[in-house]
Amino acid sequence: MQGILYEEPSIWLFLLITVIMGGWAAWMTGRAIAITWGPYWQLVIYLLLLGVAVRFIHYALFEGTLLSLQYYVVDTIVVLIIGSLGFQYNRAKLMTSQYRWLYERTGLFSWREKASATKG
Repeated sequence: MQGILYEEPSIWLFLLITVIMGGWAAWMTGRAIAITWGPYWQLVIYLLLLGVAVRFIHYALFEGTLLSLQYYVVDTIVVLIIGSLGFQYNRAKLMTSQYRWLYERTGLFSWREKASATKG
């Protein structure tokens, strides 16, 4: 996997920087957009910028390649997945807590309209 997903000599650096640090920032970004009722496209823009920041951390701390499209895409896909999960989790939490008479949770990332709300 080295050379495809990450360029550092150890996968642990990739996991630390991209998955843990970048993932935490992505989750919090998704949370922030969700609780301010922002649209999903706004989250995507922020996460594309976060991918640049993650790539810069690889470059600045571990002598990674700064201007590498391949590694930028990998880092950005990871933060997009984690950020999207954070967005959907928090949006579901908001929908079911603020509109509890209309919606109920069906899972960590989903909700549905209550049966009593459709009867009128």
